[in-house]
Amino acid sequence: MGNRRISRDLKLCAIQLYERGLLDLNNILECVGFSERTFYRVLEFWRETGDVVPHHYGLCGRTRLLMHDDIEYLVHLVRHRPDYFLDELTSLMQDNRFIAVHLSTICRELTRQGISLKKLRRIARERSPQK
Repeated sequence: MGNRRISRDLKLCAIQLYERGLLDLNNILECVGFSERTFYRVLEFWRETGDVVPHHYGLCGRTRLLMHDDIEYLVHLVRHRPDYFLDELTSLMQDNRFIAVHLSTICRELTRQGISLKKLRRIARERSPQK
């Protein structure tokens, strides 16, 4: 039998039947349809943690370089002067916040904050003197 996901309920049922002695192991395995090795792995996990499936808490992936205050600073800079280039923002972050970040990180964080090139052009147009 290949790899397949076994539901939490099915694993719990198999463990309960086994621990209460309602069925012998062969009958349980025949009913639930997974191998003896899988059963013992689930049983071991049950006895160690009290659950039959691992729970993954927290965020997945790499931690972010910029904290909330750093992002607010970036947004403030861009709203104050929308004609900054990314390399200028990078050097300002390095000098004023002591954080070395790549251009793509700044671009990505500004995008996450809903600041796009189109919005920057609109802000710059609103601030420029009317012709």
